[in-house]
Amino acid sequence: MNIDRKGILYAVAAYAIWGIFPLYWKLLAHVDSLEVLVSRVIWSFVFTYLFIIIIKQRQLLLEDLKLLWKDKKLFLSLLSASFVISCNWFLYIFAVNNNHVVDASLGYYINPLITVVFGMIFFKEKLSKLQISAVIVAFIGVLSLTIGYGEVPWIALLIAFSFASYSALKKQITLNATRGLVIETLFMLPVAIVYYIYIMSTNKATFLQLNWQTDLILVLGGIVTAIPLVLFANGAKLLPQYVIGFIQYMTPTIVLVLGIVLYKEPFTKTELISFMFIWLSILIFTFSTIFETKKRIQLQQKTVDLDL
Repeated sequence: MNIDRKGILYAVAAYAIWGIFPLYWKLLAHVDSLEVLVSRVIWSFVFTYLFIIIIKQRQLLLEDLKLLWKDKKLFLSLLSASFVISCNWFLYIFAVNNNHVVDASLGYYINPLITVVFGMIFFKEKLSKLQISAVIVAFIGVLSLTIGYGEVPWIALLIAFSFASYSALKKQITLNATRGLVIETLFMLPVAIVYYIYIMSTNKATFLQLNWQTDLILVLGGIVTAIPLVLFANGAKLLPQYVIGFIQYMTPTIVLVLGIVLYKEPFTKTELISFMFIWLSILIFTFSTIFETKKRIQLQQKTVDLDL
C-alpha cells in the first residue's frame, strides 16, 4: 500500500467516525448536554494523556508546556482555542440531542467556506474569483433558509463559526495534534471538575447515579473523541490539502442522511433549496481549490525547469 492510499484511509476513517457521532451522542440524550460536554473534556484528557504515555511522548508534552509558559501569545491562542472547541462540542451535542441534526450538518457544510473567509480577513489570504463566488452562493443558501424559517439558523451558524474560529486559532499553533488536544482539555479540566463537583453535590449529575451503561458511554466519550483526531493527524500529513478538503464533506453528508433517514427530522422544500445552494457552492469551491493547486504545482515545476 503506498503513502497516498494510507493517507486516504486515515482521512476517510476520521471523517466517517465524525459523521456517525450523532449515533453515539444520541445514546446520551437522557443526560444534560452540559454534563456530556464536561464528561467529554475530562475523559478526553485522561485517554489522550494515557496515549501520550504509551507512545512515549510525555517528555515532549512537558516541553510543549514549557514553551507555552514562555510564549504568552501562544499560550493565549491555545487557551482561546480550548474555549472555542469546547463551545463547538457543546453546540454539536446540544443539536444532536435536541433534534437539530440537520442543522448540525448545515453547520459543517458551510464551515470550510467560513474558514476561507477568515483566512482572507485575518491572514490576508487572497481568494480567487471562483472562491468568492462559492462564498456568495453559500450566503444565498443560508439567506434562503433564514427567509424560509422566518428566523436565522443560529445553531448551524454558531457551529460553523466556532469551528472556523478554532481552525484560525490553531493555524497559529504549531503543536502536535494529539499533544495539543491534551493541553486544550487540560485548560478546560479545572472548570469541568468544578462543574461536576457542583452537579454531584446538588444531585443533578447522571454519572454514577443512573446505570453502568450510561457511565460507560460517558467514559468512552473520551476515546471516541481522541481516535478520529489521531487518524486525521496521520492522514493530513500524507495528503494534499485539497484532498483533505474534499474528503471532509463526508462528515456533514453522513450527518444529514442520519438526520433525515434515521431520526426523521423535517427536510422540506425550504431545506432542499438552501442545501442545493450550499452543495453548489461546495462544488465551485472544490473545483477552484483543485484548479488553483494544479496551477501552483505547474508554476513551481516551470520555475524548477528554468533553474535547471
